Amino acid sequence: MTSRARQQQPYHVLYGGFRPEAALTRPHRPVRAHHCSMDLDKAREFVRSNHRAVMLTRYPDGRPQTSPVTVGCDKDGYIVISSRETAVKTRNLRENPQVVLTVMTDAFYGEWMQIEGIAHVVSLPDAMEPLVQYYRDISGEHPDWDDYRAVMIKDKRVIIRVEPTRAGPNYHG
Repeated sequence: MTSRARQQQPYHVLYGGFRPEAALTRPHRPVRAHHCSMDLDKAREFVRSNHRAVMLTRYPDGRPQTSPVTVGCDKDGYIVISSRETAVKTRNLRENPQVVLTVMTDAFYGEWMQIEGIAHVVSLPDAMEPLVQYYRDISGEHPDWDDYRAVMIKDKRVIIRVEPTRAGPNYHG
């Protein structure tokens, strides 16, 4: 295959693996536990105390896309992330809702956790109160909530709610 022909092939054709169209047509099935799974409630507790993460989404051609994000956990047990309507990760999640988060402590080295899940993107105006709660849960009270709400509208913010399906590791190697 010529170099030019190779560049025009989708990532999954060249390297195998993820097929975006398959993820959209397969029904969502609960994940069975395996040797490195951990209780999802333990994962949620870890997120409530540790807000730094890297989010992995997939471009439509299957290539990985990563973003540093700030994560929280809402009262319903969803992992929550604030983003913009125009962000690449948001567009990717609308095409393929499968997501992987690597959540770590502020120290970076030390405990960490990988959480896999299905993302639901909530746009404004429905996202406004979840965005307020996201801020409160991570940072406490804002000095001017009217200003915060105005900035959320101006920036076209969304809330990404991740339903965890698998988490681990429950050991360090």
